[in-house]
Amino acid sequence: MTAAIALAGCGHTVDVVERNRDWSVTGWGLSLTGPSLRALQRLGLADACIDGGFGLTQISNCDSAGRTRNVIDLPLLLGPDMPALAGLSRGVLHEVLRDAALARGAVLHTGMSVAALEQAADGVTARLTDGSARHVDLVVGADGIRSTVRDMLGMPAEPAYTGQMVWRAIVPRPGWATTLHTFAGPVHNAGLIPISQDQAYAFVTENHADSGVLPQEELAERMRDLLNVFSGRVAEVAATIKDPELVVRRPVHAGVVDGPWHRGRTVLIGDAAHAPSPQMVSGAALAIEDSLVLAEELGLHDDVETALEAFGRRRLERCRLVVETSVKVGELEREGRHAEAHKLQDRCHQVMAQPI
Repeated sequence: MTAAIALAGCGHTVDVVERNRDWSVTGWGLSLTGPSLRALQRLGLADACIDGGFGLTQISNCDSAGRTRNVIDLPLLLGPDMPALAGLSRGVLHEVLRDAALARGAVLHTGMSVAALEQAADGVTARLTDGSARHVDLVVGADGIRSTVRDMLGMPAEPAYTGQMVWRAIVPRPGWATTLHTFAGPVHNAGLIPISQDQAYAFVTENHADSGVLPQEELAERMRDLLNVFSGRVAEVAATIKDPELVVRRPVHAGVVDGPWHRGRTVLIGDAAHAPSPQMVSGAALAIEDSLVLAEELGLHDDVETALEAFGRRRLERCRLVVETSVKVGELEREGRHAEAHKLQDRCHQVMAQPI
């Protein structure tokens, strides 16, 4: 969506092909860090996202009883009077982005995907699953961690399972939840992120987890079981996790395509090219930044492939740093080395604050 907004805003004709028929989203909430908000501000959308969510300026890292052990002051990239980070529901974010894409003139198609790509010197023919075909100047594969476009391009970069499982649940926001909280447990880690005045999402990062699927009706009880070793504030939140339909459980995969993210006039962006684990809460930031940089480079070069090469040069090392840092932080968490993990997170956030 941000790619569609950025490209349409530069005068390109944009069609978005979405597999889901109803724009349904996976998961409940997410965090837009400072780099995310900075990029969204350039698209004119930061205020709408902040207003639709909950603005934050700090990360409070706590022990299993809820005692604060470390506070990270996040860079205020939008200025001293604006939040450094916003938590919000995925549904609110997608609504903001859909409205903006439509307002910029992008055409949105649902219930279809790309079945095949045929590269040519003057463009790409995309054959779609509804039987139609489009000859276009550029195809942008923004189709996530299990990207089919990546497979079509022959890029061997299947993200690896990190050994962690993330559980998330929508809960009422406690009055004390005005920062992003993390809680270091003896085996697993937990956290809470406000996404509105009334709601937050709680998460548990389960270490050494079996990646198999569990019955949906068991998820709330099992998530509470994982939180039994926590006390204080976490126990307060755990008691409110009751509806299994409000719990999602996902394996953590991470990886980066090492080297050109394009073949001919088809390019990967977002998780299709670089998927960090959630420890750096920066997957959205990288994807939105990709969109802006791609639009910029297409405006700077007459030749599409030259623009795509320049795009990759600007993005690869920054994205690789976030992916590798996120994986390292996960390893430190599994080893119980939380102080080291927090320092590494803080350093990476400072690097991310630099201009794209």
